Amino acid sequence: MAECPITEAGHKKVGEETLAPQRHRIMDPWSYLFAWLGGCVSIGTFTVGSGLAGTLNLLQVFLAIAIGCTVIGVALAINGAAGHKYGIPFMVQARSSFGFAGTRLPALVRSVPAIVWFGFQSWIGAGALNLVSVTLFGFDSIVFWFVAFQFLQIGLSVLGFSGIKWLENIGSVFIIGALIYMFFSVIGKYGDQISTNLLQAEGTWGAPFWGATMLFLGVYSTMMLNVSDYSRELKESVSPLRQVVIYANSILPATLFMGLIGLMVSSATGEVDPIKVFSSAVDNKVLLIITLLFIVFAQVTTNVLNNVIPPAYALMDIFKLNFKTSAVLVGLLAFATFPWELVKDESAAGLNLFIQTYSAFLGPIFAVLVVDYYILRKRQLNLDLLYDEEGPYKGVNWAAIIATAVGIVFALIFSSISWYASLIPAGVAYYVLMKSMPSARRFLSN
Repeated sequence: MAECPITEAGHKKVGEETLAPQRHRIMDPWSYLFAWLGGCVSIGTFTVGSGLAGTLNLLQVFLAIAIGCTVIGVALAINGAAGHKYGIPFMVQARSSFGFAGTRLPALVRSVPAIVWFGFQSWIGAGALNLVSVTLFGFDSIVFWFVAFQFLQIGLSVLGFSGIKWLENIGSVFIIGALIYMFFSVIGKYGDQISTNLLQAEGTWGAPFWGATMLFLGVYSTMMLNVSDYSRELKESVSPLRQVVIYANSILPATLFMGLIGLMVSSATGEVDPIKVFSSAVDNKVLLIITLLFIVFAQVTTNVLNNVIPPAYALMDIFKLNFKTSAVLVGLLAFATFPWELVKDESAAGLNLFIQTYSAFLGPIFAVLVVDYYILRKRQLNLDLLYDEEGPYKGVNWAAIIATAVGIVFALIFSSISWYASLIPAGVAYYVLMKSMPSARRFLSN
């Protein structure tokens, strides 16, 4: 047997995260909204916005972000329902569809992008810290600040969701204020160029527009998989509709500000380096320091929520490690992502390709999870079976693996809209295979 569901009934200590059902929920609706707001101020969103300069106009990017975030909000509420109802994390939720051993696939697919983004955003934060250091003290060593910043985040990560709650709640006010300030600073400084290059540009409503919605969606498509890791912390009384509202009102503002700032400055100056972009819009030294510290803080809030928890839970499940050890390992693995290569100007297109590619894997898994929970199981799960390693979910459910492969093929064929393209083929294939494959029928036990 895996960890017994009955043992997680009481309060948990700081950093004592487990895979057992969560009985003590620490997030009220406002805390949950602030957590997602802080966790979605992603430099990746900024980079996606920068990459659209010269392709879409301002209105088209605005609508692309709005459409992408609407899809995100609905998808998060749909796939997070199991975690919210039963208090289970993503790795446990996936056992009913992929099997105990089969969950290695979704764990790998979810963890690799998280660790890559962890390293990428830590390097951005280190660059901001280094610029602060140079400005105030004349000390210039981005490698020093990268190592120091990474270990700071590891220290915060081991606090688990209790630490995340307070970090995100306190930081969200600062983040929103800084984003509003930066947005209007950019307009004030580059207004003429923005008007010429973005407002008056024709752009396109064709495939590049829909591809842009996929890119903004793709930044968060990883979280659509493991949203149960977070929804299990939300108070049980929060309705599904209210959850959609929470997701939309937290993700949309952060994405709009970051994506549009990246688009406007890159369109006006041709610059895509986030540190140079933000600092170029601020002439006052004190405000420059505050802006750079915002960049640093934004990386922390995003990393500890979105880029540590998923791979840490995967390590806990696969290698039977405790949470603190897993969180430390995730932080150390982020060193090996070579983020200094990812932030180069010539890497912007590659980063967009990376998002499109891993989204091709994420969409099919999302479809399998949704079909499994809503259509095959009618939103009813047997917790005892989900924690029984020798029960009907033992091993690998090849129906889920094959269906995921089918979805991946369609996603790669239609790579610019990979996430969208993969959903129906993967979902239909999973349903048909679960009904027709003899080896898959035992997974229908409930």
